Amino acid sequence: MKSALFGSVAGEGKGTSIRDSLKEVSESGEFKRKESAWRNWISKEDGAQFPPEAGRYHLYVAYACPWAHRTLMVRALKGLEDAISVTVVHPIWRKTKSDADDHRGWVFGSPDGGTFKNTEGLGGPFPMMFPGNEPEPTFGSNSIRGLYERSGDTDGKYTVPILWDKHTNTIVSNESSEIIRMLNSEFDAFAKSSLDLYPEGKRVAIDEANEWIYPNINNGVYRCGFATSQSAYDNAIDELTTSFDRVDKILQNQRFIASDDKVTEADIRLFATLLRFDEVYTVYFKTNSRSVATTPSILNYCREIFALPVVAETCNMEQIKAHYYCSHTELNKWSIIPRGAEFMKLLKQPITDHESD
Repeated sequence: MKSALFGSVAGEGKGTSIRDSLKEVSESGEFKRKESAWRNWISKEDGAQFPPEAGRYHLYVAYACPWAHRTLMVRALKGLEDAISVTVVHPIWRKTKSDADDHRGWVFGSPDGGTFKNTEGLGGPFPMMFPGNEPEPTFGSNSIRGLYERSGDTDGKYTVPILWDKHTNTIVSNESSEIIRMLNSEFDAFAKSSLDLYPEGKRVAIDEANEWIYPNINNGVYRCGFATSQSAYDNAIDELTTSFDRVDKILQNQRFIASDDKVTEADIRLFATLLRFDEVYTVYFKTNSRSVATTPSILNYCREIFALPVVAETCNMEQIKAHYYCSHTELNKWSIIPRGAEFMKLLKQPITDHESD
């Protein structure tokens, strides 16, 4: 269940190496994201360790995180709000256990009021809760790290989303691509929508799209932003730019990325990155070779995904920008949040009729 370890800060648990994403960089300066450690599966099969049940599972997410945003979108599109509860963490990373080490990461909102500065004691002041943030509902944990430690984690990377089992009090999965598959297929008995985001007849096309979009776009923006050498950045931005243009070309000829007539899982995964592209990644991660706002086919596509029932409710640009610009002090010491060009207003403009293009 657990992946191999590699290190930054020595952890409390034997063999644990505590880190955040910015530590996952090779000697050549390339960002090398490690695989998620918790990979259990909720299954309708008889005898499954984690069977689908209404009210048993809980999602811990951040509006800010694109990986967590995937799960929020699928939960909403499937109509699983009554079956799977959710808690949204604070968007700005803080020290998770300042008396033990320097780890910074996701914390829960606090209703006690007050403000704080970034982890270097600069910037802000930031509120202890943004709208929609909540305290941890079950154990009163201060941070996501607390849930990992309660589960006996030995990997040391405390990420969202977390799919949590309230019966056994442990993490089922922290791999977003697998969580959205579970939400799509294993909870149909409790879903209010019959939407299938991974239909059998389109699985080859969906898998093929995911295969190049993940490394070059979803993770590609991070490969640009977290690179620590010019060569690593140049390679990442070249691959991102080529893949962005490939998306553009596809969407000039069909409605969705893996289908001409139906939204699929591949669209959910791509949209979560494109939503953040202009307001965050072009500035913060130096992905300014392209722009969604100046690419008509991709902008229209984003409008169409945004207009799907309940998707807009999962999109919170305020918290997206607060997270990126205020959490990584080595990239933005004073946590200054750029104003941007009001990308959300562009999303709310009318969708172009594909038949009239």
